[in-house]
Amino acid sequence: MISLIVSTKGRVAEIGALFDSLLGDATAAFEVILVDQNEDDRLAALATRYAPLMPLRHLRSPRAHANAGRNLGLRHARGDLVGFPDDDCVFPPGALAQVRAAFDADPRLAILTGPAAAPEGGLGSGRWNEAGGPITLANVWTSVIEFNLWLRRDVALAMGGFDEAMGPGARFGSAEGNDLVCRAMAAGHFARYAPGLRIIHPDKRLTPEAVARAGRYGLGLGFALRRHAVPASTWAPLLYRPLGGIGVSLLRGRWLHARYYWATLQGRLEGFLAGEATSLPHPAALEPIP
Repeated sequence: MISLIVSTKGRVAEIGALFDSLLGDATAAFEVILVDQNEDDRLAALATRYAPLMPLRHLRSPRAHANAGRNLGLRHARGDLVGFPDDDCVFPPGALAQVRAAFDADPRLAILTGPAAAPEGGLGSGRWNEAGGPITLANVWTSVIEFNLWLRRDVALAMGGFDEAMGPGARFGSAEGNDLVCRAMAAGHFARYAPGLRIIHPDKRLTPEAVARAGRYGLGLGFALRRHAVPASTWAPLLYRPLGGIGVSLLRGRWLHARYYWATLQGRLEGFLAGEATSLPHPAALEPIP
């Protein structure tokens, strides 16, 4: 069984759309663990409506922190595989079957990833590798996004789940999935990227919302690059590529784009130089909750 852990705050209709897409993809056994971080009961009616239609557990967590919610759900998970869809994702038909088949076909596979698909078609949410295959310290940065990240549950627990110093709600606001995969690979686990495994997610890269969060997201990536001692040949382009985006945007009069790339550059440099990148310990193993 696949345990789908949805850490959420503030959304209702989008979760209904996610659940509807899962009901339309009854190609692999799954359960949903909804980790509710709202201060009110806005999700009570939705949980009541969908509980008869799918295996659904509704957990309450007072801490508004994506990775704390994911880790709580991970400890409750009963499936042998776990995934962490965002609360505004949609699953295309057959996605769960694709995940199940990949793990069943390769006993050594510990982690499977795929890219983000934009609602209007094509890929979204960043740069993606064109070719599938093993994930390495060089290509993990263009192979991982949290809502399309799948692990064997025992591996996820042993790695301590997601680092709660990272991700939405933390200073280092992104790259927690890349960090988890890097820690797992360092422990000897095999990870693979499958470009055909796609989960649909709104593409917010160049919107006012994206500009507001670009600095925090940059902090997370810079932190992860330094934490895992990535070679300069890998980290240098990731740190300095936004300079090109700034120049092109200014030449074309795209001021919003220029602000986005500038915030990204500042964040990545600050995260890379942060002392925490070399001093924060890795998360301890998590204990499952019976």
